[in-house]
Amino acid sequence: MKTMSSPQWIGIASLVFGAYCVIGPAPAGIDPAVFQALGLIIATIGLWATGAVAEHLTALGFFLFAMLLSIAGPDVVFSGFASQAFWLVFGGLIVGVAIKNTGLGGRIAGGLLGLFGTSYPAIITGVVLGALALAFLMPSSMGRVVLMMPVVLALADRLGFEPGSAGRNGMVTAAALAAYMPATAIMPATVPTMVLVGAAEVQYDITFAYAPYLLLHFPVLGALKTLLIIAVTLLFFNDVARPVKSEETSRPLSRDEWILSGILALALGFWATDVLHHISPAWVALAAGLVCATPGINLVSAPDFSSKINYPSLVYVAAVLGLGAVAADSGVGGLVGSAVIDLIGLELGADIKNFIAITLLSMVTGLVTTVTSAPAVLTPLAEGLQAASGLSLPTVLMIQVIGYSTMLLPYTSPPTVVALQIGGLPASKVIMPNLLLAATTITVLIPLDYLWWQFLGYL
Repeated sequence: MKTMSSPQWIGIASLVFGAYCVIGPAPAGIDPAVFQALGLIIATIGLWATGAVAEHLTALGFFLFAMLLSIAGPDVVFSGFASQAFWLVFGGLIVGVAIKNTGLGGRIAGGLLGLFGTSYPAIITGVVLGALALAFLMPSSMGRVVLMMPVVLALADRLGFEPGSAGRNGMVTAAALAAYMPATAIMPATVPTMVLVGAAEVQYDITFAYAPYLLLHFPVLGALKTLLIIAVTLLFFNDVARPVKSEETSRPLSRDEWILSGILALALGFWATDVLHHISPAWVALAAGLVCATPGINLVSAPDFSSKINYPSLVYVAAVLGLGAVAADSGVGGLVGSAVIDLIGLELGADIKNFIAITLLSMVTGLVTTVTSAPAVLTPLAEGLQAASGLSLPTVLMIQVIGYSTMLLPYTSPPTVVALQIGGLPASKVIMPNLLLAATTITVLIPLDYLWWQFLGYL
């Protein structure tokens, strides 16, 4: 009889806890419906985090039991399918197939090899810095992932890293983590920050500007976090490249490569200027995918559309987005936030304790609601946090950024989920690097951030 692994035991434990929440009595003071929602969310998180069951099967189970138990209405449970993020990913997957079919990805990868060389540390550094540079150019983290991942995979192929190899897994991990974490230090570059900024303006009439935000957050959350991602990736996935010869960079651009280059240039232009035309990055990606699959252009054929699009990953992405919506709609996010506030015990005048406590509150809330929903849950609680801590309201709001910029588990960040899905890397493979990043952030970067904020006079 085959013995079960530790992740499988943890997955079973999360299922047992979820079942108890569904059929057992709710603790005093907690709405039974909220307790059931908490059980479903914990069970789903446990299975995703451990990889005990295939991610798309867990996603289907989440949809099924959310509806059978009436945890939320269909408009909430299936909101991921209606979200712009879902359609951005769908369009991006089509474009990714076109990049591979035409050979343009290999050509770009060859150019990057000339820039970075074949040293694995140099490659990882280049991938991470490239992701960070894109964050300044493209306001959509999903758009950055969709554009970047096919090139990263083509580069891995040119370096001789087969699927499942440490080298390839490291490149995917570096891109997935760098697409979100350092970008939170750039105000328009991630959805959670835009949710926070919008909520602060609507609820408290507080406006945050680009340059002061960048000065406050980028030195630690951007620059130092970037270096930390590089170091952690090399610690877990270091490998030796075995470059594969290719003639793609020496031959002239083909007709299909010219067409795809034009499509990508237009898409990048629209992504980078969405503040001017207000067309969502999702519809830009979908339009690019549609053009790639259009008869006559035919960069993605009908058989390709059936066999090369990773549809299970779309189900998983929709479930991740739906889980965040269910957590916010059912009251689970507020329940967890209030419980953690009671637990952390804020004190007037204890600035460093309050700074760390509110950061951890933001982290834990993101663990349950996903980082996208965390600001929507916590921002209405900011006045209470201000009264209990004695910190200014803008400071309380900005501390949230430190928390949601650090994922405790990969599934909590939709852009990271999408990057891993496109890269063919199960989220369970990234848990240990992710946890080390979180631990180092808590023990090193948060204290440094506190000192930086003091230096700026923000505390």
